[in-house]
Amino acid sequence: MGKSHRSERLGEEIRKIISGMLVKGELKDPRFSENMIGVSGVDVTRDGSYASVYVTCLSYSGKSLSESEKKAILAAFEHSQGYIRSVIGKAVKVRYVPVLLFKFDESFEYGARMDRILDEIKKNDEQVD
Repeated sequence: MGKSHRSERLGEEIRKIISGMLVKGELKDPRFSENMIGVSGVDVTRDGSYASVYVTCLSYSGKSLSESEKKAILAAFEHSQGYIRSVIGKAVKVRYVPVLLFKFDESFEYGARMDRILDEIKKNDEQVD
């Protein structure tokens, strides 16, 4: 079964709200200020009871984050879930605000790794010629 338009619109609204909260600094946890955090997408279940929030994160130093840093950021989101849901409930008129499940979006790291591999292959081809 495909996703309904209602769940897609709700997911986009949730993404905008959480992203706005991060930009405005409404989430006061220090784990949020140490890194550049963004929300790449939100998938809401068809019945609207759960929403998977995909989080991306870059460190200011440009290095990729360790697993412990990723877990700390997800823990900060879990800790702030009640406040985030209350803000969503005030902004979006739905009977029930979905339970938020925070996950890291690994696609950006995967894409960067593929770019490095392709650059290395290109460099090796140039050396062979």
